[in-house]
Amino acid sequence: MRKSRSAHLIAGALAGALVLAGCSGAGETSTNSAAPAADSSTGVTKDSVVIGTHQPLTGPAAPGYSKISVGARAVYSYVNDAGGINGRKIDYKVEDDGYNPTKTVEVVKKLVLQEKVFAIVGGLGTPTHSKVVDYLNTEGVPDVLVSSGALAWDDPKKSPMTFGYQVDYTREGKIQGKYIKENFAGKKVGYFTQNDDVGRDTQKGLDQFLTTEVVAKQGYDSANTDVTPQLSALKAAGAEVVVCECVPAFTALSILAAAKIGYKPQFVVSSIGADPTTLSGLLQDFAKRSGASVSSAQLLSGLVGTGYLPDVGLTDDPWVKFFKDIHDKYIPAEPLTNTVMYGMVQAYTFSQALKAAGPDLTRQKLVDAMTSGSLKGPGLTPFGFSKDSHSGYTGAYVFQINPDTTTKILQPPAVTDRATGAITPYSGERLTPEQVNLTAK
Repeated sequence: MRKSRSAHLIAGALAGALVLAGCSGAGETSTNSAAPAADSSTGVTKDSVVIGTHQPLTGPAAPGYSKISVGARAVYSYVNDAGGINGRKIDYKVEDDGYNPTKTVEVVKKLVLQEKVFAIVGGLGTPTHSKVVDYLNTEGVPDVLVSSGALAWDDPKKSPMTFGYQVDYTREGKIQGKYIKENFAGKKVGYFTQNDDVGRDTQKGLDQFLTTEVVAKQGYDSANTDVTPQLSALKAAGAEVVVCECVPAFTALSILAAAKIGYKPQFVVSSIGADPTTLSGLLQDFAKRSGASVSSAQLLSGLVGTGYLPDVGLTDDPWVKFFKDIHDKYIPAEPLTNTVMYGMVQAYTFSQALKAAGPDLTRQKLVDAMTSGSLKGPGLTPFGFSKDSHSGYTGAYVFQINPDTTTKILQPPAVTDRATGAITPYSGERLTPEQVNLTAK
């Protein structure tokens, strides 16, 4: 039977995308012990504090994620223009590691030894960041708000300087699993996950609610972007719901692969790969590379995702308004996506911790501020930070992408633990920008 012209175009788009590999959130965990935190003020002067990060500005993880540091820098510029934190301006140094673990080690050591940074903030990716966690903890360098949902970042005894940021994969998997169990009852379910901590940690959560419903489990390696065989296997198994625990590039590739083979499952996608604007751009870009054309809106309509930060489309949300004002002033040429918002929230959260650490700033005082439980907002669920937990956001909401690529909330925010505890609706206090007010004297 001859393929349709659209199938050929999508196949071409997939082939053109083969140069792109996976993004953050994947990899292996570290096992070495860490030394006690160093109570130093390295990187701190009377009027400045130097911080650093490793980001994929180029290479396979750059699509979408290269914009995280753009959003963060906008917030730091806003903070600096208002006088800084406790009189100190933030000097934000971004190093490109190309999502290559070997390069990550190189650039992080440069930041620590040459740039003399006070802290590493928002280092991106599990396979990359896992290679420097032991080093940072041994050197007593605060390693905060890691850009990955791996469980490895929540280990206060072994890695006292390291703190997560986004909701961990197991908590998110539990929320997804319960939602699917209740809202797609009787449907056959397939898993499509990254072959590392993303998949393993997520399935710990999914499997608490999904058992006999699961008819197939497929994985992908971020070095191989041809995912048609995996989607074909899910189709052959009769999976009506596909849980895609995928970074953005592989969410887009999965959607294109499914369209190519005439497969129309209900996609349920984790927060790391469900930003509509980022996905729209990737779908268009992958198609354009081979001269093809697709409708992003049509391909994304109905997709179900999870999130923990306010969607940029929620224009009445006080934090969205706040960050949009910063965006419009400092980076107006950049599309305001949820990925950009991710970086903005991350930078604002670090600035909160810096302020809470006080004017007599040391690395230990920053760690104390992180564990104080005082960090609130802008997320829709609370942080898990305490003396006994270095976990970031502790829950998520469920949303669906509309035909015009806006979103609607299907299930309000809920919180849970990383073990087998209950999932409960979250109705706690969420501070406004005015209540937090970093720039107040």
